Amino acid sequence: MTRKQKRGVLIGGGVATLAVALVLVLFALKDSIVFFHTPSDIAEKGVPPGQRIRLGGLVEHGSVVRGQGTTITFKVTDTLKEIPVTFTGVLPDLFKEGQGVVAEGTLDANGNFKADSVLAKHDENYMPRDVAKALEAKGVKLGASAHPGQLKASMP
Repeated sequence: MTRKQKRGVLIGGGVATLAVALVLVLFALKDSIVFFHTPSDIAEKGVPPGQRIRLGGLVEHGSVVRGQGTTITFKVTDTLKEIPVTFTGVLPDLFKEGQGVVAEGTLDANGNFKADSVLAKHDENYMPRDVAKALEAKGVKLGASAHPGQLKASMP
């Protein structure tokens, strides 16, 4: 085998190895690429307890209960299903009932979500595009102030 052929085999082997590694990484991350799951998605997919996920939807009206210290329980809904969430910590200032929220954490064996971080929407005129699309796909009618993915700029 000539020097040129050896170099070609070496380069071809390197490219093939990188392609296999890329396919394996993408396969391993296929469920993690999703920004969040709605309560209906979690029920349909049967997410196993202990798996780390992001839960997104609306904070159900009348579901926020403040417990001992900084422990707070509330329900996240997409109007079809709801999941109870327990969070210990300081909630964002914009957190309130009826608003969009994304919580990160794990499901327990009872189907309760144990959140270790909670993200709220930016202001009353903005809802993240992914949250708005997922809610609209589930049949939720968004109000005129919830323009998906748009932030109204206030000029002085």
